[in-house]
Amino acid sequence: MRVLQVASECFPLVKTGGLADVVGALPAALAGAGVAVTTLLPGYPAVMQALGEATATHALPGFFGGEARLLRCHAAQLDLVVLDAPHLFARPGNPYLAPGGREWEDNGTRFAALAAAAAMVARGALGEAFDAVHAHDWQAGLTGAYLRFGAGPHVPLVFTIHNLAFQGQFPAWLFPLLGLPAEAFSLAGLEYHGDVGLLKAGLWFADRITTVSPTYATEIRTAEGGMGLDGLLRGRGGDVSGILNGIDELEWNPATDNHLAACFSADDTAPRAANKAALQRRFGLEERADAPLFGFVGRLAWQKGVDLILEALPWLLGSGAQLVVLGTGDAQLQERCLGAAAANRGRIGTVIGFDEGLARLIYGGADSVLVPSRFEPCGLAQLCALRYGAPPLVARVGGLADTVIDANEAAVAAGTATGVQFAPVNVAMLGAAIQRMVALYRDAPAWARLRDNAMRADVSWHRSAARYAALFHGIAGA
Repeated sequence: MRVLQVASECFPLVKTGGLADVVGALPAALAGAGVAVTTLLPGYPAVMQALGEATATHALPGFFGGEARLLRCHAAQLDLVVLDAPHLFARPGNPYLAPGGREWEDNGTRFAALAAAAAMVARGALGEAFDAVHAHDWQAGLTGAYLRFGAGPHVPLVFTIHNLAFQGQFPAWLFPLLGLPAEAFSLAGLEYHGDVGLLKAGLWFADRITTVSPTYATEIRTAEGGMGLDGLLRGRGGDVSGILNGIDELEWNPATDNHLAACFSADDTAPRAANKAALQRRFGLEERADAPLFGFVGRLAWQKGVDLILEALPWLLGSGAQLVVLGTGDAQLQERCLGAAAANRGRIGTVIGFDEGLARLIYGGADSVLVPSRFEPCGLAQLCALRYGAPPLVARVGGLADTVIDANEAAVAAGTATGVQFAPVNVAMLGAAIQRMVALYRDAPAWARLRDNAMRADVSWHRSAARYAALFHGIAGA
């Protein structure tokens, strides 16, 4: 069967976070389950530069305020359709943010155009129609509305929530620009507290709703985790499910990763020590093999619990451990991370920004990766940490709870532990979890088992791809 995937980013063409990794990995994973995926992307400069020769075009004159066209092509081993609309997407830098860090004022229009294009392509604008559509996050949220109110046969839609906190809410003045009938702006549609809600529309019009872990699927149907949309999600009943993310095990492979100082595998972890030493040098830390080295990779944000890491430094430093931080985000947290490094030279290192190679060195060189998120739909950092032999220390929320087996007494005795979990999510429990991880590290036989379990954990797309394939076949009646 043929599925059109609609998203605002896709690795390796354009990436700001884990969404891109998922969108980039799913086509290959689903191919093994009998599903052929074509991915529709905006024509950002980075995407346009990566394209090979387009094999088909479809002109879109006067499309959302300018000239546009659809390009059919292949790049990075992906079957692509690109919405080439220079007036909307030919902008440098971050796909969503203008210089200075503010969101582009026309983001609502930009991603409405993506959704409108998705509905046209799904119904056969480039030839044969698709059997189903898979739309990701608020940027593709209006796809269902354009399928519902546009002319042509019904094409079933799966809508995936990657993070309910980002909802794509825009002032009501956007609605007349969308080309949708007046009835679409209602409680049973786009209207959300008087505004236009793109993610809310995605939830309303989808045939099925998925999110990226079973635990998060439960959390978002509660008042505490539903971000104002829990009532709608509860009302969808059995249409909502959680399917765990995975990672591409060929792309994320410590045995072949040329970003590492030394490659290694679960069968031979000895070379991993060279990565730890290289990581310590890169961050200006004391080069000590015996010091437990914790790493953090991700957005410096309240959601990610970065403030908790900083408040837990007495536990971490008091245990003789070191810390490296790589990320960008909240300006105050950036300054606090830099300040912690300056006050603890040789023991804490911080790099503000994102560097794919350095992130991989952290996964391949740190002894443990910290993921103390207050909420986490799935998380990819802990999956990469498992794959690269850095048993993760995670909050017991969302997909973190679903992917890491806590090294409690029973799991250690049974030989199944892959990391450490903690709850509730506060600084005292994080500090205690750090001490637990350090105690495991200092017990060489226990640590060897924990690391081996982590590296042999199934973090692939195999099982989840089968679930997606069954979902697509089910809604398409195939």
